[in-house]
Amino acid sequence: MGEYDSELSKIVAELNRAAPSQKSAPGALRTPQSTASLDKVLQQAAGRNASDILLVAGAPVMLRVTGNLATVPGAPLDSEDVRSLVLPLLETHQAEELHRNKTVDFGFYRENLGRFRVNIHHQRGTLAACIRLLPSKIPTLESLHLPAHLAKLADKRQGMVLLTGPTGCGKSSTLAALIDIVNTRRAAHVVTIEDPVEYQHTNRSAVIEQIEVGRDTPDFAVTLRSIMRQSPDVILVGEMRDAETMATALTAAETGHLVLSTLHTNDTIQSVSRILDTFPSSNQPQIRQQVSLALLAVIAQQLVPGVDGITRWPAVEIMIATDAVRALIRKGDDHQLRSSLSVGKADGMMTMEQSLVELVRAGRIDRETAFAHCFRTDDLQRYLS
Repeated sequence: MGEYDSELSKIVAELNRAAPSQKSAPGALRTPQSTASLDKVLQQAAGRNASDILLVAGAPVMLRVTGNLATVPGAPLDSEDVRSLVLPLLETHQAEELHRNKTVDFGFYRENLGRFRVNIHHQRGTLAACIRLLPSKIPTLESLHLPAHLAKLADKRQGMVLLTGPTGCGKSSTLAALIDIVNTRRAAHVVTIEDPVEYQHTNRSAVIEQIEVGRDTPDFAVTLRSIMRQSPDVILVGEMRDAETMATALTAAETGHLVLSTLHTNDTIQSVSRILDTFPSSNQPQIRQQVSLALLAVIAQQLVPGVDGITRWPAVEIMIATDAVRALIRKGDDHQLRSSLSVGKADGMMTMEQSLVELVRAGRIDRETAFAHCFRTDDLQRYLS
């Protein structure tokens, strides 16, 4: 405990070196040297249209551009370089979380550059960080190159829509686009729980509250229970991480709320299995019934590099909860869901392989890329033939 207190005191002392005017600005860099240095990196990243910045001791500053890592010219960072870049971003409670959990997520804003999401963590006994650049403009389904019929999901008054896929596949952007459709089309009370808040929405037709885990609430589950007493129409849960959050979200979706959330699964069918497997086997019949009633759609997406080597295109698998899909989930015939996806085009469904084939035929990606990103090689080969 003494080592913990000593290290935390050192961090807090570094934070307190700031001038009083700087301390009052959450997320503001607190030393002139760090401000100039990190701001330069942020400007370079924005200028190259990077999605992420990696700060790791022993390597130079790295940018992720169109999915690939690129080096920023300069010497490799050492551990003190990384500390001087990232520690001034922390508020005291975030420094405490970093040393309690060895990792912390938060967001910050830089004038003329926009908003950023940060994860600071430890590796090899030193600090490291990944900084995600967040577009200041709320994306649309069109700008994300996603199917236009997904907009119908934002018009639903109750039920659950799940976005799935690997980290960095655009789940948060798709959710932001759906919330923006709600905000444009109807007078609704929208409450989001995010870790951290990524896109900042401005009230138009809707009233939107955005709750940030760590700043406004301790965790998802506590807030989700509280939200149910705040008269929401639409609830966005940044990520369903545990059984309590999933159970509360399912109940909300059954009782007159539109619930949007994410899971870290690869495809749509895995998402159904992930929810079910989170609960004890004795509860499976009840949970299957809940999922079959609450589910509206599951959208699995990944970003695929285009033939130009610059653009990345979304490949999506869409499962719409038709009566047939609900019946399969309720009966436990999950293995038959794939067939429903394959023949459900009229209902707005498609498999990942069908989406990849569309991209190939449109000349957006090549065949090799399609095979590298497909879930079922035989299906893709058949569709291409």
